Amino acid sequence: MVQRTHLTGARVVLPDGVVDNGRVTVEGTRITAAGPAAGPARGSVAGPAGGPAAGPAGGSVAGPARGSVAGPARGPAAGPAAGPAAGPPAGPRPAAGPPADSAPGGGERALDLAGGWIVPGFVDLHVHGGGGASFSAGTPQEALTAIGTHRRHGTTTMLASTVTGDLDDLARQAAALSELVEQGELAGIHFEGPFISPHRCGAHQPSLLRAPDPADVRKLVDAARGTARMMTLAPELPGGLESVRLLAESGVLAAVGHTDSTYEATLEAIEAGATVATHLFNAMPSLLHRAPGPVAALLEDERITVELINDGTHLHPAVLGLAFRRAGADRVAFITDAMGAAGMSDGRYPLGPMEVEVKDGVARISDGPTAGSIAGSTLTLDRAFRRAVTIDGLGVEATVRALSATPARLLGIADRVGSLEPGKDADLVVLDDDFRLRGVMHRGTWVVHPELD
Repeated sequence: MVQRTHLTGARVVLPDGVVDNGRVTVEGTRITAAGPAAGPARGSVAGPAGGPAAGPAGGSVAGPARGSVAGPARGPAAGPAAGPAAGPPAGPRPAAGPPADSAPGGGERALDLAGGWIVPGFVDLHVHGGGGASFSAGTPQEALTAIGTHRRHGTTTMLASTVTGDLDDLARQAAALSELVEQGELAGIHFEGPFISPHRCGAHQPSLLRAPDPADVRKLVDAARGTARMMTLAPELPGGLESVRLLAESGVLAAVGHTDSTYEATLEAIEAGATVATHLFNAMPSLLHRAPGPVAALLEDERITVELINDGTHLHPAVLGLAFRRAGADRVAFITDAMGAAGMSDGRYPLGPMEVEVKDGVARISDGPTAGSIAGSTLTLDRAFRRAVTIDGLGVEATVRALSATPARLLGIADRVGSLEPGKDADLVVLDDDFRLRGVMHRGTWVVHPELD
């Protein structure tokens, strides 16, 4: 018999609002009910405790919007959810007890989370590593360590982002990471570089950059074996617009980033099929009154989802607020852009072929022609959530959309993740009344068991 777990007493953030004294019911790996604690929960799925949810998720997306990509069917994981972290993880301790669905003999279990919040698991479109490990290493062990680190901080769905490298090396990395996508550990692969501007390369190795020749773009997409979900490129480079069209036709999100593009050239890229702004404002020309550049073009077009890094380093709070108000929560995806130092202490870490020094939690390239450039972040999405609500003054519901629903919809997987609805994966995060992470459930199993005072 499959265990049925009732999470009660917390404020629950649902797609249509916040329910005080709410309830979320989990059976196996799925949510079967969500709503008020008293009486039948909103959208509850009727059926025996031992059976899966009957029927599709309530409120699921009927089909992918323009620019979204449909992910592959999720297969069972071939191994543990994550490898051991290279150092002690920051934040709450991992769960030491049994998963929510493994009580002997099944049956009912209730967990009182009064005083806390239950929100959907976070979805990160842009993350390079964590826990001392990097996706660019191209090994399952390193990738699982990075996945595990971010999962313990509430990110239950993520893309693996690569860094500019030799084309053959990137193809090998993609082939290795694609196996983890097929196993359900990752939602896909995001190629950041090498098709970016040398004038806005940031933490990418300048000598390895190249123009986006469509044949090279196709090589990387093919190497990912159907798991490529997004590629960042500079559309003003030779072959840029043709490559944007190729990506759009291939079902891969074309993201404008690390670009020296003008306003007019960015509009052309959008018309060619670009649908994402890679870490808006960062690694692109500033918004000027006579030269609006890519920022204005990307912010004003309703077809564009804008990534924002909310770590207090990449964006001033006023700039973040301006972008959030203009685009709205349905077009903003908070990301980490985290490298291997996420969840770790200060020190030196690799980022692709580059060396990074982390001091006071800020990562910068340590040597070479781009020394001093910000090199991704050490952010985790639980910190981004808390900062958005307590410092930036964003509402809880809007923050939830930007961390979960919007990126899930963009990836074409909103029928499985991104909101607390019956039939969806039991991916959720428990926060205390000060918005600090206290628990993480991934597909019905506690990764971090909640501890509320």
